[in-house]
Amino acid sequence: MLEVLKRIARGGVLSEPLPTADEVRREQGRLQSSLLEVVGRALCIRHVDAGSCNGCELEIHALNNPYYNLEGAGIRFVASPRHADLLLVTGPVSVNMEEALRRTYDATPDPKLVVAVGDCGACGGVFGESYASLGSIAKVIPVDVTVPGCPPTPVAILQGILGATRKAPSRGRNP
Repeated sequence: MLEVLKRIARGGVLSEPLPTADEVRREQGRLQSSLLEVVGRALCIRHVDAGSCNGCELEIHALNNPYYNLEGAGIRFVASPRHADLLLVTGPVSVNMEEALRRTYDATPDPKLVVAVGDCGACGGVFGESYASLGSIAKVIPVDVTVPGCPPTPVAILQGILGATRKAPSRGRNP
């Protein structure tokens, strides 16, 4: 316990600086117009935890708080892959989640986008490949964008989501 407290004391404050209100409004306006141009409506995301330690999930949940205001930017999470435009996948793919991940991918309508979040999603991370883990998400389903980090910051995750939408074929304004 003492070692952890010493490490925290040496590291200092690791949070990012608060943006000004004008910067936030401008960025949200750009984000909303970009989403309408690419998707034609709100971007619907289905999150899949393929076997992570939940570090990435905490950062994804932070995207829904008032600071980042994902819903206000036109991005929302949905319960069914049938309603999703994008799959946000975290963790190395555990052997028990392989089939569920494939079924979720198959249930997502085309054109579907996949964002692999975190080092575990990119290459297996600290879990690697073993009898219980298949490693990276790309070994199971095609991945459009990978967001590195352990865990990545909410801003990095948002940049990965936006990077995936820029790669998507434009659907115009007719959903």
